[in-house]
Amino acid sequence: MSQIVGIWEVTLNGKKHMIEFEHGTTSGKRIVRVDGKEILKRDWLFKLVGHENFKIGNNNCSIAIYPAKGLSFEYSLIVNGKQYKKFKENQSKILKTWIVDVDSEPTRVVLEKDTLDVWVNGDKMETAGEFVDEGTETHFALGSYQAYIKAVSSGNKREGIIHSLIVGDTIIPEASD
Repeated sequence: MSQIVGIWEVTLNGKKHMIEFEHGTTSGKRIVRVDGKEILKRDWLFKLVGHENFKIGNNNCSIAIYPAKGLSFEYSLIVNGKQYKKFKENQSKILKTWIVDVDSEPTRVVLEKDTLDVWVNGDKMETAGEFVDEGTETHFALGSYQAYIKAVSSGNKREGIIHSLIVGDTIIPEASD
């Protein structure tokens, strides 16, 4: 009997991905789907535990299958060498995300604070940086609009730098993820 035993949401390169793992606990059958597309399938494996390795873009992922009490199993997602929970914590520290309607379409804008790369719906944007009186501005095109991410000091060492997305003349609120 095969069933979906794990579902994870992962943001990679500015795009949110849904990973599903199906495991046949008697046959060993394994299926990995990313965004609904089957990317890995193995039938009739005699070894019911182990790792299934796959890639999403240039990111290395692995699903670990461990024995649990009785005849059950535990599953763990590993992304770029980090356990899922640790990876998500790290992502929340280095990514800023905004959702904005561009030409009546919800558009996801993501800033990677460590590299200053800007991603729009998973596509890396060409940007131009500029120093201004209060800090910096990173300009890029967002559909037919001009947009920029403004970085200013909060004045508080613990809070650090504040990033704001401005599209046209409108400040866009940060998304929860």
